[in-house]
Amino acid sequence: MPLEAVEARRLYRQVADQLRSLIDSGEYAVGSRLPTERELAEQLKISRPTVREALIALEVEGRLRIRVGSGIYVIEPAAIAAPAAASVIEGPFELLRAREFLESAIAEEAARVATKDDVARIDASLVAMENVEHPGEASMVHDRAFHVAIAGSLGNAVLVRVVGELFDQRLNPYFAQLAHYFESPGTWRTALDEHRAVRDAIAAHDPGAARDAMRDHLARSQERFAQNFGAENASGPSSGRAARSTAKPSRPEHAPKKKRAASSSARRR
Repeated sequence: MPLEAVEARRLYRQVADQLRSLIDSGEYAVGSRLPTERELAEQLKISRPTVREALIALEVEGRLRIRVGSGIYVIEPAAIAAPAAASVIEGPFELLRAREFLESAIAEEAARVATKDDVARIDASLVAMENVEHPGEASMVHDRAFHVAIAGSLGNAVLVRVVGELFDQRLNPYFAQLAHYFESPGTWRTALDEHRAVRDAIAAHDPGAARDAMRDHLARSQERFAQNFGAENASGPSSGRAARSTAKPSRPEHAPKKKRAASSSARRR
């Protein structure tokens, strides 16, 4: 028997596939409420950010509706079709973790080599960020310019392109949907303060402080997107078989399997 190609699928897509299978099989009927993120994470033995990425993906597909303060509900899909590029879309938390790792190192080096002109370009992006409404397209343009300006101080076109391309992933539908829930003028002001801390450390030529400030900024971005939807203690009637059943813990985080989840749903505790 010839070997078959192995498809490396992102974890959140595997979780979304499991939940979609349970919906399609009737385990969760239209109108019923899913377990909370915390419960799903415990049952599947994975992190809550991964569960959130899966739920956001299913909401973008039109299979779920997230009601802040109420819960996560199954809806009747207008057309059962996932986005064409779903298999290649990175999850929001996956992107932010990658940026945290890469850009903290870039900021550290920028603090060593940045010139006055480099700092002036960083300052220009900050001034623009201070005078723009958020959320909005313009704020993203200036936010991107800030991160690219820091990378540009290293004089490496590859790093500039990589930082820009990673930032541009914020425009993917999953990231945009997540931002819809948690970005506001208040979070923008907080992020601006974090940006200023990065700038000040680079201008002071303090590599350790610049590294830590950038890492702190992107870690806090993850925390903001991981805030509770406000439905952890929601209770009330659910409809259909979902009122009596929930997804059985399938596999540890490194290897959940769709087939097992689809065929072995456990009863609610």
